[in-house]
Amino acid sequence: MRAEIITIGDELLIGQVVDTNSAWMAEQLNANGVELYQITSVHDDKDHIVAALDEAFGRADIVLTTGGLGPTKDDITKLVLCDYFSSHLIEDVHVRAHIERLYRDRPDVLNRLTATQWQVPACAEILPNRVGSAPLMVFRKGDKMLACMPGVPYEMKIAMEEQILPYIQVEIRKTASLKDPRPIIHRTLQVTGIPESSLAILLEDYENSKPEGLHLAYLPKDGIIRLRLSSYGELTEEAMTQWFAQLKALVAGYLIADTDEPLEVMLGRLLKAQGATIATAESCTGGKLAALLNKHSGSSEFYKGSVIAYANEVKQAVLNVDRESLEKYGAVSEQVVAQMASGVKRLLNTDYAIATSGVAGPTGGTPDKPVGTVWIAWATPENIYTECFHLGKLREQVTDRACMKALVRMVKEMKK
Repeated sequence: MRAEIITIGDELLIGQVVDTNSAWMAEQLNANGVELYQITSVHDDKDHIVAALDEAFGRADIVLTTGGLGPTKDDITKLVLCDYFSSHLIEDVHVRAHIERLYRDRPDVLNRLTATQWQVPACAEILPNRVGSAPLMVFRKGDKMLACMPGVPYEMKIAMEEQILPYIQVEIRKTASLKDPRPIIHRTLQVTGIPESSLAILLEDYENSKPEGLHLAYLPKDGIIRLRLSSYGELTEEAMTQWFAQLKALVAGYLIADTDEPLEVMLGRLLKAQGATIATAESCTGGKLAALLNKHSGSSEFYKGSVIAYANEVKQAVLNVDRESLEKYGAVSEQVVAQMASGVKRLLNTDYAIATSGVAGPTGGTPDKPVGTVWIAWATPENIYTECFHLGKLREQVTDRACMKALVRMVKEMKK
């Protein structure tokens, strides 16, 4: 079964809002056996929305839209769909009761514009939206379906999980031609320490021998290459497992992980398994590493905190970096970053620590320490390890790559 997503809103097309919804939806659809074929973003414009719907219905069994369901004049999706399906608006008593309960303690919100939210196309099947006022609507076009959801990410996610995905599963089961279909399968390896082109040469024979229905993608980012094997209903689970094992054996010398989980999640899992804790001391990365380690639920079990020691006086006063090292070697040096790691480890009483110091640019570089030079230190219960990297010329690129280098080495140390 094939799906398409249409995201509706001028804010997406002028860069004011980043479309994070589609990536999450794509992951959920694939996990539920639905292939996502295309994602389209359109203006809050009737002709643009109608053209996108016609094209999507020409390619897909399921069309999903997000956005344009609010009560203001710029939100036109509901009215456009009413015309598209030659329908008219009616009051839905269940939606009205839900909205009145939702805003019971906020009578100022229950105004004449809010009242338009319980007006719905007569031809639509209305599904509950537990956390918002915009009703979830399902339309039929022959044997195809259209599901419409709000664009607010947390509302969309709850709508997908509680209503739309279960609805799609019913559709799959009802489709006789899809009885016991082969699943959509993705398997991912993460490797580092080899250029993408060299990796492709290493895997040349593998790629030439794999079956036609098995796809291999190279996804490089910040020094990590994700190798994703995909089968869109062509292979069985057993066959995929065999081909994945072959791929894993070929890249064993560069392998970080045989899953697609983020490195910070992997590190957290390893720390929790040992009952260990970690802290960070950051200069050039400015808290990015701390944000990654604190990003996911459960991080309080292993992550104690960070010192953002951007200025030299903070390095001295808080992390106990000695002035002589700063004056003799400079802040971007092996000596200083090692003291930062040991200082934060001692200060926050952790088992492990990571420290970063570098020249992120675009200014500040020198002939011996050009922009992109980053020193990283890893403190373990037994030792402190340091390494110097040259990570590019763009500030964001340098700091992102530094965080990945920091996590990769710590994951490897933990796995030892």
